[in-house]
Amino acid sequence: MVRPERRTVRDVRKGNQSMLLRTLYFDGPASRNELTRLTGLSAATVSSMTGDLLAENVVVEAGHVESDGGRPRVILRVNPVYGYAIGVDVADTHVRVELFDLEMNEKAKVEYALRPARHDIELVVRHILAGIDVVLADGGVSAGQVLGVGVGVPGIVERGGDVLVHAKTFGWDGVPLGAMMRAGTTFPVFIDNGAKTMGQAELWFGAGRGAGDAVIVLIGSGVGATVVTDGTTFRGVSSSAGELGHTKIVVNGRTCRCGGRGCLEAYVGAEAILDRAGIPTRTADWQAELAGLLETGSPVLAETAAYLGVGLSNLINLINPERIVIGGWAGLLLGRHLLAEIRAASADNSLAQPYAATSIVLGRLGPDAVALGAATLVLEKFLTAHPAAQVSAAR
Repeated sequence: MVRPERRTVRDVRKGNQSMLLRTLYFDGPASRNELTRLTGLSAATVSSMTGDLLAENVVVEAGHVESDGGRPRVILRVNPVYGYAIGVDVADTHVRVELFDLEMNEKAKVEYALRPARHDIELVVRHILAGIDVVLADGGVSAGQVLGVGVGVPGIVERGGDVLVHAKTFGWDGVPLGAMMRAGTTFPVFIDNGAKTMGQAELWFGAGRGAGDAVIVLIGSGVGATVVTDGTTFRGVSSSAGELGHTKIVVNGRTCRCGGRGCLEAYVGAEAILDRAGIPTRTADWQAELAGLLETGSPVLAETAAYLGVGLSNLINLINPERIVIGGWAGLLLGRHLLAEIRAASADNSLAQPYAATSIVLGRLGPDAVALGAATLVLEKFLTAHPAAQVSAAR
């Protein structure tokens, strides 16, 4: 029989502090009375913990509000400049590095171009490390103020000491990205699939906020998704859940970059759309070419909306989400021009009852959502660990 884990007083206090800090971050600014009501903690506990957080400068005063008799109540908020998070988006065509404060305001950004045919892991890591130095210098932030670095990458991220990445389209098979990053920086490093980082950003700050059951779909050159059930990201037994782009929609169809045939990505990924339209992709600027194609029109676009609608209908019938959010640079371009057609194709291929319960919307955070989401990996650690201890470790 498995014995229940014994929780110490310190564990309970740490859990309470995490709950209070998360509540203040997502529902604040708030007074101590409001925090007592929102968290269910006692007034004495809230007073003690906010006092500690104020002393550590994690929380700051943000004004006063009148109360029903007595003195005005002090409003508290998480200090946005207590620390900073770096978010990295590793994509087919670029490595983007961004610096954020704790309110996720962008303070600096740099981008390095990648050739779609070349994704040497050593080159990618060099770009990330160089980008960290650039954004810190441009943002006027010292290394001691950085809470960590989050990295969003394509493919399957195998959690563990080395954080192995399996990205077949990049030619990465068990690449130890975590170990390589730790060899080049002393900052804490957090790595996840790029679709999942974008999904977390949209859930926390964008079009997915408030949805307990949702799917956030990233469409760039590839296609991925974050599946959220009861407010929690579903990862599967090997953290590979959400590989929407490699679900099959055509038997013995087009060859996909993964080596399979008939994958959704082989029809609605940016590279695949351009290829089907007869536009050479080897040297093309994919974003500019896709934007131009959408402006001028092509029969391929109606087919793309139909294929994507079928892919989303499979999600609707299988998962029954409350909301589907379409994001990624190509997904946003497609959605701005073809959202009505995508919805219609989804309706035609879904069961009526689950389709009626689902809304299909565009992401709100733009093409930087992957990097923003990667930074939320750092923010998540900040909100769950003891803040002062985390900063001490980072420094």
